[in-house]
Amino acid sequence: MSAPSLDANHHDRIADLGRRVLASGEITREEVLWLLDLDSNADIFDLLSWANRVREHFKGNKIHLCSIVNAKAGGCSEDCKFCAQSAFYQTEAPRYGFVDPKPVRAASAEAQRNGVTALGLVAAWKGLNEGPMLDEVCERIAELARDGKVRPDAALGLIKSQAVADRLRAAGLACYNHNLETSRRFFPQQCSTHTYDDRLQTIRHLKAAGIRVCSGGILGLGETRADRCDLMFALKEVAPDFVPVNVLNPIPGTPFADNPPLPPLAILQTVACFRLVLPQANILLAGGRAVNLRDLQSLGFMAGASALMVGNYLTTLNQPVEKDLQMLRDLGLEWDGYQGMSEPAAATPALASAA
Repeated sequence: MSAPSLDANHHDRIADLGRRVLASGEITREEVLWLLDLDSNADIFDLLSWANRVREHFKGNKIHLCSIVNAKAGGCSEDCKFCAQSAFYQTEAPRYGFVDPKPVRAASAEAQRNGVTALGLVAAWKGLNEGPMLDEVCERIAELARDGKVRPDAALGLIKSQAVADRLRAAGLACYNHNLETSRRFFPQQCSTHTYDDRLQTIRHLKAAGIRVCSGGILGLGETRADRCDLMFALKEVAPDFVPVNVLNPIPGTPFADNPPLPPLAILQTVACFRLVLPQANILLAGGRAVNLRDLQSLGFMAGASALMVGNYLTTLNQPVEKDLQMLRDLGLEWDGYQGMSEPAAATPALASAA
């Protein structure tokens, strides 16, 4: 196997691209593809360093924290090939109906104790229509808004009409997660029960309602580097406030169960490119980071991340919240509720998930 190529000009070219973004300029698709193709560790760390400068310049030193609560688990009618909650696949993911207010209140209180800014209600279904379920969803959102402990967010699938988006906004919903997942080209290979355009229409409804948009994707589905690049530029057109970068955690029973893991440095390299393409968005390290980045999780912030999902995911565990907060302290980063370099608070149970 040949050694990675080293080119003295790479250092200068990476610096030129970084300086251009710092000066509020833009980089092209061809330049991002070049960055994604870098194969020297020295070049990749040059890229991370510039992504870190861009993060500090546009987003400062405070990391946005968010958590989720699995408000309705399993039995989803969509066939997303990475998802343990799809009714198409036999997995060990739990199944239950829409939760009552008590676990949502508990998750909200715990989030506040940890300085978490937002709590997202997540439901495993195709989407929302007018009717009794929308009424119940709006009640939970309104309760979170009245309680005032955290910002009420949600990820409830496709929004079928502008009226539904307007109802959510009137209930107090602040931000809605609806990922594009991958490139338009690759999307049909990971889902056949709805389309890329369905997802874009949902985002248009959200924006028209005045709801902030959280939209990103998932790496490691079998997509190419060009697909990752295309996702970045599709998101640039959408202009979301938050861009979650998830990495596949293969779940037994799903079609992607045997997908090979991405190398941690390739993940960080991709996060850095997200930062350069979307310098003013909050790039969020989300699902799969612990299992895929392992000991390199802290480098996610050097790669340009300015937000972090803490607590457990929908059907898999994350590392303890206390460990995440200590990681941020060790990096000299801050978050809402940050108390300087003091010792961490007493341990609390993991934030609500699908358990």
